[in-house]
Amino acid sequence: MRPENQSSVSEFLLLGLPIRPEQRGVFFLLFLGMYLTTVLGNLLIILLIRLDARLHTPMYFFLSHLALTDVSFSSVTVPKMLITMQTQDQSIPYAGCIAQMYFFIFFTDLDSFLITSMAYDRYVAICHPLHYTTIMREELCTLLVALSWILSCASSLSHTLLLTRLSFCAANAIPHFFCDLAALLKLSCSDIFLNELVVFTVGVVVITLPFLCILVSYGYIGATILRVPSTKGICKALSTCGSHLSVVSLYYGAIFGQYFFPSFSNSIDKDIIVALMYTVVTPMLNPFIYSLRNRDMKKALGKLCNRAAFFSQ
Repeated sequence: MRPENQSSVSEFLLLGLPIRPEQRGVFFLLFLGMYLTTVLGNLLIILLIRLDARLHTPMYFFLSHLALTDVSFSSVTVPKMLITMQTQDQSIPYAGCIAQMYFFIFFTDLDSFLITSMAYDRYVAICHPLHYTTIMREELCTLLVALSWILSCASSLSHTLLLTRLSFCAANAIPHFFCDLAALLKLSCSDIFLNELVVFTVGVVVITLPFLCILVSYGYIGATILRVPSTKGICKALSTCGSHLSVVSLYYGAIFGQYFFPSFSNSIDKDIIVALMYTVVTPMLNPFIYSLRNRDMKKALGKLCNRAAFFSQ
């Protein structure tokens, strides 16, 4: 397309969820409840870890960062989706759309790196229990979290900078409830070969490689358990890794489902449903997974409730 036929796009239109007008009120209340549950549940986890000295361990250090990431992750997309459903204003400024895309990619990648760090922590705890305190010292935990933030920032920044160099024509409707990178690339009038190359390359680094590291970690964990096939050892391993495995299954199951499962009606609906899974459902379920399946978290919650009841008297 010639430059004179291009038009400057100052805003995009988020078409939102494929729901009927008469269903908007019900879905608004549903997603508002899920978002509030996500925020309150994850903030409660952070508070419990902060207040209870028994939870000042590497595993809960990573969990507190994961909880903060989940709150931020949902807050990037869900509030705008709720506002759109309530006001029917589908517009989002160009700068706001780019910012939303940046933070969405950032917290998606950060989730992946933090889950991988937690898998390494579980590997050391089960395969090298006698050296756990020596290996998983505070400096290493801080370094792993810092690297997760730096790599996530570099990943999202690379996508954002490459996107800002593209031109957009008159078409500005995004068939999604947030500014998805793939949807934005489809709207561009420019050559997107470099963008797609970076999407593939960075995707391997921030999604596939961490997933392989998790598989390797649990491969060693499984081998260690099989060497001592006692019921007590298996139960201890399940109690140690069960919550983390559930989170891994939810996170990567949703992402890989986008590429390997057939579409329900069409590719757009499938992408929206999968995006809802890892932006709304998974962050909401994580607090329940770690609180209901974790004895230490239950004790910390009981202690907090008793303290609150004492001060309320």
